[in-house]
Amino acid sequence: MKLVSYRVNQRETYGVYVEKEQTIWNLQALEESATGERTLPDTLLEAIASAAELTERVKQWMEAAGEGEEKAAAVSVKEVEWLAPIPRPSKNIMCIGKNYRDHAIEMGGEESVPTELMVFTKAPTAVIAANESIPAYEELSNALDYEGELGVIIGKKGKSIAKEDALDYIFGYTIINDVTARDLQKRHKQFFLGKSLDGTCPMGPWIVTKDEVEDPHNLDIETKVNGEVRQQSNTKHFIFPIDDIISTLSKGMTLEPGDVIATGTPAGVGQGMNPPGLLKSGDTIEINIEQIGTLSNKVQ
Repeated sequence: MKLVSYRVNQRETYGVYVEKEQTIWNLQALEESATGERTLPDTLLEAIASAAELTERVKQWMEAAGEGEEKAAAVSVKEVEWLAPIPRPSKNIMCIGKNYRDHAIEMGGEESVPTELMVFTKAPTAVIAANESIPAYEELSNALDYEGELGVIIGKKGKSIAKEDALDYIFGYTIINDVTARDLQKRHKQFFLGKSLDGTCPMGPWIVTKDEVEDPHNLDIETKVNGEVRQQSNTKHFIFPIDDIISTLSKGMTLEPGDVIATGTPAGVGQGMNPPGLLKSGDTIEINIEQIGTLSNKVQ
């Protein structure tokens, strides 16, 4: 199931994207048609946090919906403004650095390969939707770079989560482009400013619920810039798998529903090329992850 956030008639809401019909079923309307009442909150972030077993409930409502209810709850994708699935996360996006050995080597050699989880964050204000423009920031940076990544959305609250239980805390998966101003990153001797410029965290176009992904550790990932393949790998090459990431992050820090984790990028970033293949105004970045979809954005 693909869950999306969108704006229609100047109102932000959320629903299930049905690709075959090119429609979105509004979940609040679908719930009302199935149960006679509306209990779901107004945003997908709140729904993930408050609605226990949301995925199972939505499936039941969709299966029970008749033709009349379906039409009443559905809207054509042509009529909506797509948003990031979580347009404004309640916390910083948690990012895992150098989680593919080949990327670590291209950025700093063998000695750069981490032996412990490397964590940094991006500000919530960096988040934008699929097909929304990434600002070129020509006045601030001449080293804007792309990083295609699998995003993990947490589905339930947890702390000190055992590794063997960690995958049970996942709600679903999305795609993240961890756009980075490499020169700001180097100048300020840390990652936050170079990672947190407004519009430098494209996310989406949807959240695929975890039941639709058989094995998150065996997904092909590919990034293209203007049609040229720059990154091509598979999540089986993670240094730190997702269960390890969740367990480590939760040691001393509470993970909550709607928290977003970017799991790291493979080799092939612009900074690692010779000469560097950094982004410029007019460039289009497409990130495709198997079983998830394609996230596309243009720099301008």
